[in-house]
Amino acid sequence: MAFYDVFNGDADGLCALQQIRLHTPRDATPVTGVKRDIALLDRIADGRDADITVLDIGLDRNRDSALRLLQQGARLTWFDHHVTAPPPQHPHFEAHLDASPDICTSLLVDRELAGAHRAWAVVGAFGDNLIRPAQRTAASLGLPDDALAALRTLGECLNYNAYGERVDELMFHPAELTQRMRPFDDPLRFIREDAAMDRLQRARDDDLSRAIDVRPTLDTPVAAAVILPDASWSRRVIGTFGNHLATTSPRRAHAVLVRSGAGYTVSVRAPQSAPTGADALARRFGGGGRAGAAGVETLPESEIPTLLAALGAAWR
Repeated sequence: MAFYDVFNGDADGLCALQQIRLHTPRDATPVTGVKRDIALLDRIADGRDADITVLDIGLDRNRDSALRLLQQGARLTWFDHHVTAPPPQHPHFEAHLDASPDICTSLLVDRELAGAHRAWAVVGAFGDNLIRPAQRTAASLGLPDDALAALRTLGECLNYNAYGERVDELMFHPAELTQRMRPFDDPLRFIREDAAMDRLQRARDDDLSRAIDVRPTLDTPVAAAVILPDASWSRRVIGTFGNHLATTSPRRAHAVLVRSGAGYTVSVRAPQSAPTGADALARRFGGGGRAGAAGVETLPESEIPTLLAALGAAWR
């Protein structure tokens, strides 16, 4: 039998996979990429005698490939927290889907595994900027404040690593990070013993300081938007910067834009005081995501004024 782990390269995907493979060790072929590389099931050509675990990628973008693989004989187990149409009704399709605004894929896996590797679930939730759910989940671990802060920093750094137009813009390929993380049942040991954390934190802090220096294009009491320059550091920091803005100004909606290919990549954050609607706004421009945080892969430059107007109006 051929085993595949198909996962988003961000903190949530990485930490969801880490929990599953600590619980059920398996030599599986990794299928992953940058955060916005979502149509990952297209990469599996043959579903015959295949057992596929799918983590933190939207079903709607992969539905045709999922149906193809099921028809070929594959077994799919799917954990995800993005809004989706009803899943396929098939005896070999096991769905763990929940689009609630206070859930992420790592927390779904934690629920399924009854907290067996909860510290990694906390890291994934922090990486997805679900601060309060992460703190609530961590309460049962009894961690001191400095240890909890370290888990938050790790989640934010793992998430930072996933953003880029291509994997060569990242500090680490997500598949490499899974292998570096795999031996560690305790994420605090990973922080202490693997050099990846130090490299990620230094790069993230440097990129974030540059982003903070860019003046907003939109700056109102209800919404703010920043257009970052066309540079690799901008594409790396877009998600981290969006989360930073959302956390430091929780009553405002935010958008961060950066040139990518023929248009602009957009990262949208709903106000943390009312964390719904980001996915609906992104879908108006061909994107998607979850209620609190969403994005648009390619926004034509001519559509920027329309998006900024929609951002200002959506949470007024």
